[in-house]
Amino acid sequence: MKKMIQHGLAVVDSPYTESGEKRSVMNKLLLGLTPSQYLLQAFRNPFNWILAAIFAVGLPILIGRFFFGLSWATSGSCDYPWGLFLGFGLFAMVPLSSSGFQLGTACEIFGRHDLEPIERLALLNGLLGYFFAVVYLLVDLGQPWRLPYPMVVSFGPAAVLFLVAWHVATYLSVQVLEVSTSFFEWIGFPAGKQAVRRITLGLTVSGIILSTLHQGALGALFTYAPGKVHPLWYSSSFQWLHFFVSSLPGGLCMVITVSTIAAKTMTWRRDGRFQQSLDRITISLAKGACMGLATYITIKLIAIAHDNKWSYIDSGWGQWFLLEIILGFMLPLVLMTYGVHTRKMPVVRMGAFMTVFGVVLNRVNTAIITFNWKLPEREIPPWREVVISLTIFAIYIVVYRFILYRLPILYKWKMQEEVVPATEAVRAPAPGRRETNQVPVASYSGMTKLD
Repeated sequence: MKKMIQHGLAVVDSPYTESGEKRSVMNKLLLGLTPSQYLLQAFRNPFNWILAAIFAVGLPILIGRFFFGLSWATSGSCDYPWGLFLGFGLFAMVPLSSSGFQLGTACEIFGRHDLEPIERLALLNGLLGYFFAVVYLLVDLGQPWRLPYPMVVSFGPAAVLFLVAWHVATYLSVQVLEVSTSFFEWIGFPAGKQAVRRITLGLTVSGIILSTLHQGALGALFTYAPGKVHPLWYSSSFQWLHFFVSSLPGGLCMVITVSTIAAKTMTWRRDGRFQQSLDRITISLAKGACMGLATYITIKLIAIAHDNKWSYIDSGWGQWFLLEIILGFMLPLVLMTYGVHTRKMPVVRMGAFMTVFGVVLNRVNTAIITFNWKLPEREIPPWREVVISLTIFAIYIVVYRFILYRLPILYKWKMQEEVVPATEAVRAPAPGRRETNQVPVASYSGMTKLD
């Protein structure tokens, strides 16, 4: 895409072309290209071929799971009820999606307008993380079409699962509305954007309440099975607090991770405002993540001392616990603290990547690896379960990239009043400048991949 822009293709960042014509929805979807040009560039991207290979193998197996039943795809049992679909897909993706309510709170309630260039990315990260957590849940349910039944037919308000289900469903609705402002800009529906902006404060407060409650509720689920999770990963008094507090640095570091990847692979899509403020905002997010990491480590140690579990440290499980807490939380805290102090961005971003890894490892340890730790054998997910999990995550990446390419998340969408005056000067193109935003397909023969 960068090569095409260098050869005269106009970046789609406004409702009008350089010649003053209004863009159609199809023109926006194809990024200003014709269908043949778009397909040509898509085929040139090697990453698309990797995704195609994953889908070629994974989609039939995913469909087969619903035809042949859950036992065909997983080896779940009463001893190991939660496999990768929930251990990774739900328990890991939800804390990494806490960025939505955190950045929304900072910008809309506490007035941190300096964080606004990345607010929409944080909201999108939250929406897609929660949405695909529900997708993983649907794949794990034996009868997914009955998901609404315990929510609207057979009420169980005393159950933690009832709480989590309603929180996630309601919070997803809130996030859809929060992200919809960028969609309304892109589609050209200013009335819809204004309607959402009027209730932004209410949406933000709702997001705080719903997200904080169910982050802790996911941890409270494990109190249903006391004694099954290894004591170093379980505390009846602190379990909900562990999950909530660890989600705070997890969500902030996920935004740092996603913004870093987007900045490297979508240089043509980001605008100057996002690019110039990225390092400054990353430092701000890293400061918050450091405070969250320090708080989590402190509470984790207090829980071990409160339950007097120090003796478990001197065991094989204790060594695994130390590996998680050191590599996933303590070392990232040191790296990001040093990086923030010295303004070394690679160090800060490395610490953020390691924090994301630490949060995922903690959730997988709690839900799968250390579950029923007294049994002689560990549960090894079958290959179909691994393939389905990878396939859903690949769909998550495709949807994420599709939205970032189009909606004004990494860039500012130019309104009609900003574009129309400028088009008058473009109607008489300068010598040597192309009059349209289309480039002949033949001129792409030497082009590189679509970023």
